[in-house]
Amino acid sequence: METGATAGEPGTATGAAGVRAVTLRPATPADRDLLFRVYASTRDEELAPVPWPPEAKEAFLRQQFDAQDAWWRSNYSGATFEVVVVGGRDAGRLYLWEGPAEIRVVDVALLPEARRSGAGTTLLREVQARAAAAGKSVTIHVERMNPALALYERLGFRLVEDKGVYLFLSWGADAVS
Repeated sequence: METGATAGEPGTATGAAGVRAVTLRPATPADRDLLFRVYASTRDEELAPVPWPPEAKEAFLRQQFDAQDAWWRSNYSGATFEVVVVGGRDAGRLYLWEGPAEIRVVDVALLPEARRSGAGTTLLREVQARAAAAGKSVTIHVERMNPALALYERLGFRLVEDKGVYLFLSWGADAVS
């Protein structure tokens, strides 16, 4: 998926003012280390107070990453697993599964240097546009303490179900602002 066009750079988008070009490319086995780094960066704050040596934290994170990846691939048959590229640099991951009535954001995560740059907004708005064109909703599970929850709410996602640690959110074409 390419994210629209911006002046001087056909086939890319800038999202919010000043955001560097955001594009996607299929993830390949060669991206495994990048995808692990993206995953691990989302757990940094959570694991910071844990008194394990760095090697133990990395081993734990690799085990969790492998289990998560295997679960997603077995439970979201036909999903797309893509690398997010911001300003020409690999910066994150976007995993989507499309069903008859929804596009499920299985995962969206950016490396710390790409966060709060507008790249996430650009990605999600593109998913919303694609869903609206197909008459589908966009759904996502998000941890209630995830800072990205504010982004999802700002983009019009609404609570469907409180699942304890996770919130199940949905956006529909009627929620476009």
